[in-house]
Amino acid sequence: MEKDYTVLRKNSQLTTAIAGLVTVLTAGSVGITGTLAAQSTPAATMAATMSGPVATVQPGQAVSFTLIPKFVGIAVFAEADSGAQEAAAELKSSGKYQFVGPDKADVQAQIGFIQSATTQGVNVIGIDANDASALNPALKAAMAKNIKVVAWDSPPSPDGRNVFIAQVDFSTAGQVMADMALDILPNGGNFAVLSATADAANQNAWIASLKDALKNNPKYAKLTLLDVVYGNDDTAKSTTEAQGLVDKYPNLQLIMAPTTVGIAAAAKAMQDANLCDKVKVSGLGLPSEMVAFTKNGCSPEFALWSFKNLGYLTYYTGYAMATGAIKGVDGESFTAGRMGNYTIHKQADGGLQILMGPFTVFNKANIDQYVTPATPAATMAATP
Repeated sequence: MEKDYTVLRKNSQLTTAIAGLVTVLTAGSVGITGTLAAQSTPAATMAATMSGPVATVQPGQAVSFTLIPKFVGIAVFAEADSGAQEAAAELKSSGKYQFVGPDKADVQAQIGFIQSATTQGVNVIGIDANDASALNPALKAAMAKNIKVVAWDSPPSPDGRNVFIAQVDFSTAGQVMADMALDILPNGGNFAVLSATADAANQNAWIASLKDALKNNPKYAKLTLLDVVYGNDDTAKSTTEAQGLVDKYPNLQLIMAPTTVGIAAAAKAMQDANLCDKVKVSGLGLPSEMVAFTKNGCSPEFALWSFKNLGYLTYYTGYAMATGAIKGVDGESFTAGRMGNYTIHKQADGGLQILMGPFTVFNKANIDQYVTPATPAATMAATP
């Protein structure tokens, strides 16, 4: 049964969104839209709240853009790179585009890439932060040289960025994960969280949201969170941590991993140990990597969003700021190509944010429509 976690979606948009999804899938992206989020929903919602003019960007300008993921070499970040390249081609930018980053989740290495981009004098840095505060001195140094800093996926704190492209409303993440846990354990039960790194701002926000949901909503009273462990977005360590949870908690029934590396590693660990009937796996994962585990019952359902769209919107936003189409201030609205219109909003912490859209939940009934026929290995290699 498909669920809708966003009060923003208009029912009349659903048919159009599904048609748009087919186009996205045919183009070769995972196209994670349409289950909990109609593809046009965020733009349509933002358009409905706009009170001022909607800026448009002029293509053909020279904008040098460096996109820095937490690390290179996994499919989701390669998808973000693909989306950014799509936007760069669409905007006909004559500036250099780079997709560079450390080969593992390493804060100091990531700082080095920021400093290198600053020395090169690029126009825009798109940063997926491994730490919410440690990167800020390097990012502030970049901004002092008029380099626009657009955060995506996991943000630095507000003073280390111009704007953050939020893939989803973080406050809904806890409800999404709690609902998936309740779907898998309808009579209640015990579960644990396998996260990425202890310093990852996005992971920590989602886990805090999950704990709030469990504490404050009697609907989840029979669910018990036993532990939170960290696999550092490394397959081997995530596998070890998942196995450790099973050994430590004999009554464990579910591992919730809000990380694409962690969920795939945990599902494979349960499969290889013939434990899928005893311990299920859920969380946030990439359909192309999770389809087999969903169909064999190891991971009955999981959620995510489109990383290709996230990369596309990140590039579009940086280009718009670098060319002066928008200043990057609260209340500004602009058109982001095929994704439609978006508005910048100030958050409670004072930081500026653009909300891309809500989650999509995948299960055995719908996952095939989100998986392209392309060979998974083809999406795994990040651009050096």
